[in-house]
Amino acid sequence: MTRQLPRRMPLAELHCHLGGAVTPSIMWGIAHSQGIKLPTKDYWEFRDIITASPKHGHSFDGYLELFHWTELIQSSPLAVERSVYEVVGGAYRKNNVTTMELRFNPMKRNRGGEQDLDHIIAAALRGMDRAVLEYPIRPGLILCLDRAFSYELNEIIVEKAIAYRDRGIVGIDIAGPIVDSFHWGDYGRVFRRARQFGLGITVHAGEAGPVEEVAEVIERLEPDRIGHGVKSAYDPRTMAMLHERGIVLEVCPTSNLQTGVVSGWDEFRWIFDQFRRHQVRFAISTDGPEMLRTYIRDELATLGRLGILSLEEQMQAAATSLQASFVPHVSDVPEAVLEPATREEVEREEA
Repeated sequence: MTRQLPRRMPLAELHCHLGGAVTPSIMWGIAHSQGIKLPTKDYWEFRDIITASPKHGHSFDGYLELFHWTELIQSSPLAVERSVYEVVGGAYRKNNVTTMELRFNPMKRNRGGEQDLDHIIAAALRGMDRAVLEYPIRPGLILCLDRAFSYELNEIIVEKAIAYRDRGIVGIDIAGPIVDSFHWGDYGRVFRRARQFGLGITVHAGEAGPVEEVAEVIERLEPDRIGHGVKSAYDPRTMAMLHERGIVLEVCPTSNLQTGVVSGWDEFRWIFDQFRRHQVRFAISTDGPEMLRTYIRDELATLGRLGILSLEEQMQAAATSLQASFVPHVSDVPEAVLEPATREEVEREEA
């Protein structure tokens, strides 16, 4: 059995959605503090409503439906601040995550314009700042556009990201359901504008969409990273593009299994073999640790236990996560936080 990474080894989490990252007990408390009428008064039923399980089945649309209640509960400045604070601090306490990128769509937290968008974003930044005061962690926020939104609404999100880029917004993303009216090419201009202001670019692609979409995203939006991207393994041309441009894939194994994007661990074994063959860089993330009932160390440990990733490959994935992060590196951060442990350090800890 492949050995696991030691808990003292710092990690980076690059792909984590706010709506899937707050523990159910805290979500329960936030909901009641705001007087939100929940569909049940039973906590355990509530937990099942907002977490993935066999009861919900395995589908992309079914997974997205889980966010209905989490996004509703988080739809206020106080709720967003508390949620971000809990996620960033919890990532450090539970998994020694010292570099944390947390993404969310602020327009899905302002009740359709009822609450001010700037207040929502400022609240998220306050929550992040509170966590930094308590823990040695370097966090950053990514604002998500949505494929189901109009171009005008998505453009507003990009402009907000630019406006708050010096406060802790580090990048933009496009996520959401597959919509026929959505076209990647429509967003070339706003993504170039975001890049000009120093924001990182990541895009959900190669997940529920067609195999060819990753290549289109690369050509039209020129991202630094691709969220998920597992379907790119089936297209040699896309693999070559990812390798040539050094684009990092944010692979979320448990999430891809839950949504049915990947059929099982045997298919994942083949996918990672393709990544090795084409020298495509990848990081391992959770997507939503509490919603999916997994943590980043669980993801790495499972890949190791099944013989999909060796110890060296797990360490390389952890190093890639740190290197590919949009969070600026700070000169006074201890080197041990910035660089993962060597194999010798792993063996010493095990001894």
